[in-house]
Amino acid sequence: MKKTIGFTLNGEARTLDVAPWEILLDVLRERLGVKSPKIGCERGECGTCTVLLDGQPVRSCLILAMEADGHALVTVEGLNRNGLSRLQQSFVEHNSFQCGFCAPGIVVAAAELLEREPAPDRAAVQEALDGHLCRCTGYVPILDAVVAAGQSKSSGANAKQRRGIKK
Repeated sequence: MKKTIGFTLNGEARTLDVAPWEILLDVLRERLGVKSPKIGCERGECGTCTVLLDGQPVRSCLILAMEADGHALVTVEGLNRNGLSRLQQSFVEHNSFQCGFCAPGIVVAAAELLEREPAPDRAAVQEALDGHLCRCTGYVPILDAVVAAGQSKSSGANAKQRRGIKK
């Protein structure tokens, strides 16, 4: 027995019929064509399927699609529709990813951290990305990129404040 659910996905209203057992990750990838959340461990341990649900990072492999009814979902595609965000550009500048399999989940989690804490220190970044597995980079360039993105965000805001410009 299917149920009709509705949610926003990257700012767009979506409605579809889902079965009670359908997992959000499968619905995103197979039914809606959103390929950035990856199928990794399928147990919530690797972070490759991370999306934002009402602004909070969640593992989409652990959530039933029905649980998204009435909520807002954001994947990496929804972070910035006008090219790379400052965070994504920082990842490029720091050569943070090699294969890119883990990248969408890490970028989404890091974006939530920067929203909540605009200039996090390295320890805060490590805590926010705990549970995200990357087999290629050794994590140092990832941490460097998030810290740098936070520093550039806070320095940009400080410069605007010095000039009397509101954020």
